[in-house]
Amino acid sequence: MKRLLASIPLMLVALGAGLPATEAAASDTFTISIKDHRFDPAQVEVPAGKKIKLLVKNLDPTPEEFESHELKREKIIAGNGKATIIIGPLKPGTYKFVGEYHESTAQGQIIAK
Repeated sequence: MKRLLASIPLMLVALGAGLPATEAAASDTFTISIKDHRFDPAQVEVPAGKKIKLLVKNLDPTPEEFESHELKREKIIAGNGKATIIIGPLKPGTYKFVGEYHESTAQGQIIAK
């Protein structure tokens, strides 16, 4: 019984080692900035078939909403704030996104290859 109880912490560590797997699946991080109501870069190439993190930094003092119908994502980003958006895995192709509050200038696309 003592051996079993002594081995429990080791088993928990072993199980815990698997926890970051979802984090590792989205370990590729791509950064996009919003400045003067424009995305920079406006085009981002990402690996197809992998989950990725999209870090969106809003350098403007006003809020913006990252929106993509094709990616099925929308996120309000406070002025001078940032947000992380997990996307994918994506099939090869082009996925458009906009800043909903300034659609005429805030446009971009993610290209999965």
